[in-house]
Amino acid sequence: MRLDYDIVVIGGGHAGAEAAWAASRLGAATALISMDPSRIGQMSCNPAIGGLAKGQMVREIDALGGLMGIATDNTGIQFRMLNRSKGPAVWGPRAQADKYKYAVEVQRLLAMCSNLNIIPGEVAEIETQSNVVSGVTLADGTYLRCRAVIVTTGTFLRALMQAIQLTPISVRLEVARFEAACNGTRSHPPDR
Repeated sequence: MRLDYDIVVIGGGHAGAEAAWAASRLGAATALISMDPSRIGQMSCNPAIGGLAKGQMVREIDALGGLMGIATDNTGIQFRMLNRSKGPAVWGPRAQADKYKYAVEVQRLLAMCSNLNIIPGEVAEIETQSNVVSGVTLADGTYLRCRAVIVTTGTFLRALMQAIQLTPISVRLEVARFEAACNGTRSHPPDR
């Protein structure tokens, strides 16, 4: 396994997949670290891409050569323009995708990036030297050197899900939360 990267991306949701796709296509040696690589690109229970706000963002990502539009075009089952009865200022494109095929398509597209490695694991620590990122240490002790880290853990960063009397450590059922690197971020607060 390669141990030296330009960029390490933590998390394989929409943002992580886009970050890894963009960095890799720009020629950066990129690692995408995911606790479960088979869930990269997984959609939540609502498999919609777009809407009033997100539709604009998806169009911008697509114009910049992003991954989301390609994967949606290849797995879409319904494409609509919302609010057509109102003025064009509030129209919003929305696509419904097959949520399982979408994740497989995102994984297929990422696999085509020659300088992208997908690494199963959990980041335990983001390492710095003189307040500059120098690498990440995985929970299994593996150290990956890098010049930049992009954290895209979304709602999985130290998440709790409240359910009746139980408090499982998760965001979705059967999905672990991202925990370990949170401990390291406390010792390196952002400059203000």
